[in-house]
Amino acid sequence: MNAVVDRISEGIAILLFGKEESQVNLPVEFLPEGTREGHWLDVEFRINEKLTEERYSKNRELLEKIRRKNRDK
Repeated sequence: MNAVVDRISEGIAILLFGKEESQVNLPVEFLPEGTREGHWLDVEFRINEKLTEERYSKNRELLEKIRRKNRDK
């Protein structure tokens, strides 16, 4: 997927994606150093399975802790 940097204002880059030019605002610190208006970017999203499972596990543990606390009342 590609996006073009339409403009940068007050530390926010406005990126346009696809033929529809869907607009996404992104802090410039998330972009490669030296990115300027008019630059085209290659964009890739990947699922981080490990982090997802870690967070799900943590949330399950917290939920179980709350349930145990409520049962003990």
